[in-house]
Amino acid sequence: MLYTLYEFQHSTLAPVHYVADQGLRMMRHPMNPIGGTPVGRSVAASFDMVEHLTRRYGKPRFGLDETWINGRSVPVHETICHRKSFGQLKHFERECDRPGDPRILIVAPLSGHFATLLRGTVEALLPDHDVYITDWRDARDVPLSEGHFDLDDYVDYLIDWLSELGPNTHVLAVCQPAVPVYGAVCLMEAEGHPCTPASMTLMGGPIDTREAPTQVNELATTRPLSWFQKRVITLVTPPHAGMMRRVYPGFLQLAGFMTMNLGDHVLKHRKLFEHLIKGDEDSAEKTRAFYEEYRSVMDITAEFYLQTIDLVFQKHALPKGEWVSRGRHIDPAAIRRTPILAVEGELDDISGVGQTRAALTLAENLPEERKEYYLAEGVGHYGIFNGSHWRNDIAPRLKDFIRSHDDRQGSKGAA
Repeated sequence: MLYTLYEFQHSTLAPVHYVADQGLRMMRHPMNPIGGTPVGRSVAASFDMVEHLTRRYGKPRFGLDETWINGRSVPVHETICHRKSFGQLKHFERECDRPGDPRILIVAPLSGHFATLLRGTVEALLPDHDVYITDWRDARDVPLSEGHFDLDDYVDYLIDWLSELGPNTHVLAVCQPAVPVYGAVCLMEAEGHPCTPASMTLMGGPIDTREAPTQVNELATTRPLSWFQKRVITLVTPPHAGMMRRVYPGFLQLAGFMTMNLGDHVLKHRKLFEHLIKGDEDSAEKTRAFYEEYRSVMDITAEFYLQTIDLVFQKHALPKGEWVSRGRHIDPAAIRRTPILAVEGELDDISGVGQTRAALTLAENLPEERKEYYLAEGVGHYGIFNGSHWRNDIAPRLKDFIRSHDDRQGSKGAA
């Protein structure tokens, strides 16, 4: 029912979007005599806002076609080196000979947004690292014949991809994947896996949500699992390839995040309108680009979403030592060699301060010299992995951490 209403809304607004788009083109046409007048700019701004708010956003591009190394531009090519039903491993291949650069796997969140949300993360790491990223697939585009995908599958995917990349690969988890990444490393350490990551960095992740619970955490704990099953899970409708698949739709997740900071979003849209009227295209483009990414959302399989709510937010299975994945006990005490860097934002309203730091405490058998912690003061959740604080403060610390634990002699290319 939810999906049907969502599709109906888009169908209803399609004519409005078309009129706004054509009106915007007309008002901005160089031959329009009133286009540059105050009235013309106001009308164009109105059309622009309506077009922006009624557009259906698809999967964005990374658009990282080059990076700068030693003051010169180096072309970058996106290649897919390993595919699975619900995701693929993407490589940002640089046209340069730098075999000594550490290899890093960035694990993107599977929480409503596409991996391109980490565009700024990838961009900052490209000059000094051989970068790979998990590129998750929109569940509405995966046919039922491809099977299901839950938190256990997530852990298995990560182990397979780390094995694909080979020894001496560093792993970076941003937000939600901190838990499955930590779980994968626990299992790999326990098995003595040869491709256990050279280091693990966790940024703003819900390792132990009992620490400084946020509004998101409280929502997950004040309602039974059955409430989420009945209220937020729906079936994908035709003509999508994943029709009849049970999902937690991306548009509901987006609505939740927008509601949490509704005042800020209203203010940003008002400023966008003002920038458009004044003709300040640079400022308008920054806001527009942010929302084009922010409003591009994907569906998540119901089984993954519900298992995450159950194990991570309600049962706290990982910090309690009670997480069992496919009969394998995930024990943080198994981590004895993999260095851990935990990064948190002082103003993070998604994962409170202390939730990620718990990863260091749980790894009781890991020597203290292999543990690092950084609290980014004045930084919110998004600022941990994007923006000036990320580029100027956090990324340099991460690079130093990785370099200090990189065994270049053991490095080799992806299988």
